[in-house]
This record gives sequence, structure tokens and C-alpha cells, in this order.
Amino acid sequence: MRKKSQLFLLFLLWLASACQTFPRPGQVSAVSPEIAVLPPSLTIAASPTSTVTAFPSATPTKTLIPTPLPTATPTVVIIPAAQQFEIFEQLWKTIRDDYLYADLNGLDWEAVHNDYRNRMQSGLAEGGFSQLMNEMIGLLGDDHSIYLSPDDVREEEAKFAGENEYVGIGVLMTAIPERDRAVILTIFPGSPAAEAGLLSRDSILQVEGEPILDEDGLVRDVVRGPEGSSLRLTIQTPGQEPRQLTLQRQRITGPAPVPYQLITSPDGKRIGYILVVNLNDSSIDEQVSTALSTMAAEAPLDGLILDNRFNTGGADSELRGLLSLFTRGTLGHFISRTEERPLVVDGREVARSQNLPLVILVGPGTVSYGEILSGVLRDIGRAYIIGETSEGNVETLWGYDFEDESRAWLAHESFRPLNRPEQNWEETGIIPDLTVPNQWDQATVNDDPAILSSLDYFDGLP
Repeated sequence: MRKKSQLFLLFLLWLASACQTFPRPGQVSAVSPEIAVLPPSLTIAASPTSTVTAFPSATPTKTLIPTPLPTATPTVVIIPAAQQFEIFEQLWKTIRDDYLYADLNGLDWEAVHNDYRNRMQSGLAEGGFSQLMNEMIGLLGDDHSIYLSPDDVREEEAKFAGENEYVGIGVLMTAIPERDRAVILTIFPGSPAAEAGLLSRDSILQVEGEPILDEDGLVRDVVRGPEGSSLRLTIQTPGQEPRQLTLQRQRITGPAPVPYQLITSPDGKRIGYILVVNLNDSSIDEQVSTALSTMAAEAPLDGLILDNRFNTGGADSELRGLLSLFTRGTLGHFISRTEERPLVVDGREVARSQNLPLVILVGPGTVSYGEILSGVLRDIGRAYIIGETSEGNVETLWGYDFEDESRAWLAHESFRPLNRPEQNWEETGIIPDLTVPNQWDQATVNDDPAILSSLDYFDGLP
């Protein structure tokens, strides 16, 4: 087994690593590209001495990030019992020696070892080993450490490389259990959803007359299906009555888009708006850079709204890439059992981004590196935070690869802010400067309370 390089927090296969929770087998991650049964996005960090591999891998139970599943049935690889025992021992020892919390959150780790070894000796059903290892890791209770099968690992790496490929309608959505719906966050260009005129903030209420959410409030795996097949959706746009729409499933490929638009404030200021739903795709920072350049092409921006309300985190490289657009230097420290390492970024100027007034929107769906991104920019005085308190899940995961090509993502570090080192974001989340309820599925960009509050903030600046 070799220790992987630092990725950043959270899963993503649409995982959300830093402090994110992962859906267990059969569940869909908070943010799904229509449906995802794999973990969503992780906060991943690679070991400083190893090669950095950027790909997230943990799925939050209530945050977002899509992880498309393969369209073909994967080949099931049977792992010999002797190899399973070897991997189990390596995983157990790695947790004992490297896990962030030395007390293992109060667990009797020796007793855990004996229990799970005995269960393995009693025999496992096909596919039962991965499930058992996930169950053992789940005892730690951090909601984002996770064990991935070899198939899951391949999905994870493809996701981070921006190689989405699945058959569906081309939307990235998240569940809104309190209103029995899944709301669309982004839409893939040229997809069936885009061709049908679906928009970000539209809600999917039903598929083929059945609720889009299951009894646990998770998105049901019903939108994906055979290429060319049709499905009937019940859609609702904010402020309108529900309507029926029939779409034909197609193959969806390419990176998830980063939506952006120019907004004019009541006082006539040019305000950019960018939605970032994860940091799992290696193209995210460049997409944000392009958005800034495009919106400032005709005239300079007077401010920027960075919408992180559904940002479930992702890879260390994308965290640093986004931070570098707005600041530079040492921004805080990642703290493990035995050492600390600084978070340092080299700044780069894109459309006056280093000095651009900045509002960041956060909420319960902001997780992992999404939280660190938001909290760091506020901590150094670069951003004003509006919204609701975030999840509180900022542990950094390190990846450990095993000889069967499976992988464990384990909480290895916490984060300490530069200017307010006494703050523990894992416990408190990111608390906004101005609290405004999230009404994503009930409002458009033009009447979203958080966006309107942001425009008021910019108009109040000299």
C-alpha cells in the first residue's frame, strides 16, 4: 500500500471530502448528476512527500456533487480471502496510526479489530468486503472517511479529470427533502435538459409519476437509463405551476459547467455572479477565470458574488486555484496529529480579481473545501459572507491505495485559520456576517434574497 499525495477535502465522484459525509451503497450523493450511487466529493490532500493526485472521493449525505455511474455493468473482481485479510489489517493499522484523532473518537480500536476479523472469518457474500470495510470506517463517525472499491476508484479518478460520461438528461441536482423535490443546479450544454429549455433552479418533482425522492429524502436513481429511452418529468419553475415534460436520454460527457452571469445592482454597479458546486473537477478554477474575463470584457466589474451554497468541496489543487484568483500568501495551516503545514497560494490577476469586492454565499450545503474557501477569504478580510451557517466539515482526507486498487480516504488534518486561530470551523461551520435564508428552489436570480442582499452590500460600498 502507498500513501497518496494530498488531494484536498472531500469526495467526489462527486464526493465531498473535507468534512463531507458519504452516501452509503444504494444512496445518491447530495449533489447528483442525475443520480449517483458513489461518493461525491472529498476534501483531499496528498501526502507532502508523495505525488499529488487530484481527485475527490467522499459523498456527503446532505451536500452536493455529482458522480456519474458507468453506463455498462462493471466486471466484479473477486478478491481472494487471503488478500482481503491483508487489506483489512493494513487499513486497520493505518487508521490506528494516521487518523486525525488519536483517541479514534473514543473507540476501542482493538475490540473493533477483533470483531471485524471474526466477521470476515465467518465468510462474506460477494461484494461484502467493501461494505464491511466501509462499515468499520463508519464507526469513526466523522461522516466523510470512506473505503472505495476498485470500480469506485476508477469512477473517482475519471470524475476529477472532468471525464463525465453517463446516460441521462444532463443536469446536476440536489435534494430538497423539506419540499419533496430535487432542484437543478447546473445543466450540461447541448444536453436534453438544455435543449428542452430547463433552467438552473427548476425543480424536478416526479419522474414517470413517481416522487423523485425516496423515503429517506434522497434522489432516486430513476433519471438515468438506456440511451435513446424517454422519461416523463414533472417540472416546476419558481413562481409557476408544475408542468409535464418528456425528454429522451442521451450520453452526457465533459466537465460540469460553472454558471455565471452579469447582474446590475439598483445603483447601476456591474456585479458578476458565479455558482461553484464543487472543486472536484480539474477545470473549475480555469472556468471561473474565464467567467471573470468574459463578464469584465466590456467594462470592469464592481464586485463579484461567489455562490458556494452548494459547494461540497473537492481537490486541493482546485481550492488553491480559486484562492489564487483573489489573494496570495499564507492563508492558514492544516494540522495533523504530529505536524502542521501552511496553506500557501501564488496570486494571479484576472480582470482585477485581486482587489475586486467579494461576497460569498454559504449555507448548509457548503462543505469541506467549500467551507475553507469561504472561511479563508473572510478571515483575511477579502470577503463578506451572506447566507446560512455551513455544515462544519473541514477535515482534510488523505488517500491510501491498496494492492487490489481499492482506496481508503481517511480524515488526516483539520484546518486552523490564519488570523483567528481560535476558531474551530469543524465545530461551528462558517457563520455568515449576514444571515439570509436559502431559497434556491423558490426564487430566481432576480429575486433571490441572498443575491439581493449582496447587491445592497455592494451599493453600500464607497
